Amino acid sequence: MGKLNVGDKAPDFSLKDQNDKEVNLEAHKGRKTLVYFYPKADTPGCTKQACNVRDAKAELADLGVDVIGISPDAPGKQKKFDNKYDLGFTLLSDQDNKVAKAYGAWGEKSMYGKKYEGVIRSALLLDEEGKVMQTWYKVSPKDTVPKALKALEEE
Repeated sequence: MGKLNVGDKAPDFSLKDQNDKEVNLEAHKGRKTLVYFYPKADTPGCTKQACNVRDAKAELADLGVDVIGISPDAPGKQKKFDNKYDLGFTLLSDQDNKVAKAYGAWGEKSMYGKKYEGVIRSALLLDEEGKVMQTWYKVSPKDTVPKALKALEEE
């Protein structure tokens, strides 16, 4: 599946969170939502990104924004990640990568010259109706929050 564009309806999903509870996008209707995809919990880049989101959680909430992080990690691993860094926001387990593919956050990557398929670090800002307001594919871990805040400010 290709990347989503501004104005597209974000695909709904239902995934297990770090507490093994089913969470779906529809439940966030009426609030803006920052959905971001990360490759693997408790790795340097993903930790930096998650901690930046954690540190901006109150500011985002004041702007009416919910946050959802999604990776292929199992709910138990997400829970450890959440507890270790006191993240305090929803982390979802997309073990079959269906949601990442539906959002265009899955594709060819390369490391040390070797090509492979994996999660492409991406962030999408959705409006209250679940439509895409902004997308950032291949976003840097440190840029997720500043880009989201700038987009909210410009709205």
